Amino acid sequence: MKMAWRDSRKNRSRLLLFMSSIILGIAALVAVYSFKANLQRDIDEQAKTLTGADLIIQSRRPLSPAITKFLDTLGETRSMEKNFVSMVYFIKGEGSRLVEIKALTGAYPFYGTIESQPVAAAQRFRTGRKALVDRTLMMQYQAKPGDSIKIGNLSFVIEGSLESVPGQTSIVSTVTPVVYIPLKYLEQTGLTQLGSRIQTRYFYQYKDVKAVNSDLKRYEPLLEKEQLSYETVATKKERVGRAFENLSKFLALSGFIALLLGCIGVGTSIQVYIKEKLAAIATLRCLGLNAKEAFLIYLIQVAVIGFLGAIVGAILGTAMQFLLPLVLKDFLPLELSMGISWAAIGQGLATGLVISILFALPSLISVRSISPLNAIRASFEEKGPKRDLLKWVVYLLIIGFIYGFTYLQMKDGLQAFAFVIAILIAFLLLVGQSKLLMLMLRKMIPERMAYVWRQGFANLYRPNNQTMLLSVAIGLSTLFIVTLYLVQGVLLNKIEVSGDGAKSNTVLFDVQPAQNQPLEKLLKAKQLPVLGQVPIITMRIIEINGKTAAQHGDKTDKESKNQASRAFKGEIRATYQTNLRATERLTGGKWTGAIAKDGTVFISLEKDYADRIKVGLGDSITFDVQGMPVKTKVGSFRAVDWNTVQPNFRVVFPSGVLEDAPKFYVFMTHVTGAQQAAALQAKVLKQFPNVSIVNLDMIVKAIDSLLDKINFVIRFMAGFSMATGWIVLLSSVMSSKVQRLKESVLLRTMGASRKQILTITGLEYLFLGFIATAAGIILAILASWALAVFALNSNYAPEVLPLVVFLLAIPLLVMLTGLYSSRSVLNHPPLEILRKES
Repeated sequence: MKMAWRDSRKNRSRLLLFMSSIILGIAALVAVYSFKANLQRDIDEQAKTLTGADLIIQSRRPLSPAITKFLDTLGETRSMEKNFVSMVYFIKGEGSRLVEIKALTGAYPFYGTIESQPVAAAQRFRTGRKALVDRTLMMQYQAKPGDSIKIGNLSFVIEGSLESVPGQTSIVSTVTPVVYIPLKYLEQTGLTQLGSRIQTRYFYQYKDVKAVNSDLKRYEPLLEKEQLSYETVATKKERVGRAFENLSKFLALSGFIALLLGCIGVGTSIQVYIKEKLAAIATLRCLGLNAKEAFLIYLIQVAVIGFLGAIVGAILGTAMQFLLPLVLKDFLPLELSMGISWAAIGQGLATGLVISILFALPSLISVRSISPLNAIRASFEEKGPKRDLLKWVVYLLIIGFIYGFTYLQMKDGLQAFAFVIAILIAFLLLVGQSKLLMLMLRKMIPERMAYVWRQGFANLYRPNNQTMLLSVAIGLSTLFIVTLYLVQGVLLNKIEVSGDGAKSNTVLFDVQPAQNQPLEKLLKAKQLPVLGQVPIITMRIIEINGKTAAQHGDKTDKESKNQASRAFKGEIRATYQTNLRATERLTGGKWTGAIAKDGTVFISLEKDYADRIKVGLGDSITFDVQGMPVKTKVGSFRAVDWNTVQPNFRVVFPSGVLEDAPKFYVFMTHVTGAQQAAALQAKVLKQFPNVSIVNLDMIVKAIDSLLDKINFVIRFMAGFSMATGWIVLLSSVMSSKVQRLKESVLLRTMGASRKQILTITGLEYLFLGFIATAAGIILAILASWALAVFALNSNYAPEVLPLVVFLLAIPLLVMLTGLYSSRSVLNHPPLEILRKES
């Protein structure tokens, strides 16, 4: 212990570089673990508030009187809500907006409150023809309590602003603002027509919570048969926890990337540090120090410095966790209370200590083989044992640690294995690249090249070179940072909403058949083109290959049950057409657009949808179209571009089948400017109150707002990895300066000018940095492509400009750091430097 303390006194600045490599990685992990622990605690405590009721039953279609009567027997206290998307018109400001209407009756929420301004408005709006309007919506249209809004055929007085609803995030309200009205006025609005997409939710409060599970167990077959979904406090807690488990995985993996970069810093710093200590260790061996004691001296130093780094990281991470709720507040459906998580701090301290020792051990183990002869023969270490079994055991432990830690984050053994294999391949490729580089330089440097150039390049393969060490450190740092950047680009790829060939940018939907011609006349009167008029028919699947949902569900095969769950539940909105649209591409089978001569109806399914419900070409599907069974066969598959403003469909029928079925229409047009869009919305809303309008500009703004927030979250976590990468780069280059310091002093003593030394040092680091960075970028492109294609199922088209910036900036940073580390040679006399370093 004394020797470890005394030996460290002269080298603490270098040990601090080692410590700095792990601080940010530990900080990120402690922050994420603390956030996760606090979030889980709050989910457990606020589960009832998130749900607002003990049981919620939901239906997307009208129910029979018998089922409605049955639902009225559940629970002790009941409430009901009908919600749908529609237009709301602000009479005073003459503005309109697509919102989610929630028509409510009863005392819901039973747990928690609907928060409003004024506070009493959350209760008063239920007593008359009044409305509670989303706060941001009121600010947007400069509305205030007492103003009126029009929903369908009916006007409502704004009682107050809606601040928050149990279980709803502010992100959701940004995309689709909410307006509450009393349920008893819904019919009078005229919006409950055929084709209206109304969801009904029944809320129940039980005196005995145990009765919820007993009721569900008893009536679950009936609920399944009637296609009623349900949610309890337990399922809500599980669903919210699962959703934020994915967020926690992303945050933890971002922190783990920073930690892996820190591990590179640990390994490179300690390897160089031990090489510098060879003479001192050899001298101590001459004085009677045995190999075990020499090993323990530097193990103690590493353990103490690593533990101190973990403490600093844990303190920083604990403080940083209070920033995460601010960063993620728009995504959280609950009030988050932050506190110190001792478990997270313990994990951080243990992780910091383990990685410090584990990644330093390969270098520390070599201390055991240092002979006293090193004190008089500097090259003796090259004749030491080439293979050390213990070192290979340590390498296996390192690989096991990376795999175990990755598995804990991903909970998927195959993904964790692929991650570890990818890192090993990258490491081996970078080692091979550095060896190839040294071999090529040794063979290919021309003798006629200028001396400073030859000296700079020769430094990369001469004895005591750091080429392999720096190549791996710079290459892996670049690989992690650029991969993170490229994958971030895939995740944040802006949704490009494009129209058809005529560039439609406005959609009018829920148009009833009787409104077709009047609406078409209105658009022409406004000198607006009708760019599309698409019929939509609501239906559901009742048989696949002659088997009903019950017959599929009875099977013990899990896939069959999943098929029943995906295919038979919920409604399908389909259309009919003669030709494929510009946004559709045939991927299998044949599309005819008309009924076959033998009367067979060949439909076309969107390929991904067909895969989800396990249906192939030639399979038969029977649909219930408003009470009428229609038998069909799967004739083709289509790939659909969903990023379009016009409607797209999973199921398309040929012409001649659904023309007489109850339906509604979607119109597409093109407006120029916000003023024309507002005028059209006002005119349509007055003449056709049931018709809703979506303007592309509004969609793009909502999407941009959402993606900007997601962008900030991802960049916030990516910042830790990038900052750690820079620290590792700095520590790697700074640690290697001693290897060239004496040589630079010797050159200066022999008369080399300041410019020549700068040129030699700059060329060495610039060339090495460029080659290692280029290798890292190539590996990053391959890694991000694999993640985009196989993990994210996304198109991959990286931008070239950022890659060029990385390719230029990182080598430049390496060169500047190398020159900075050599400044003492230029600013002080050679003898002073030699005395200081010796």
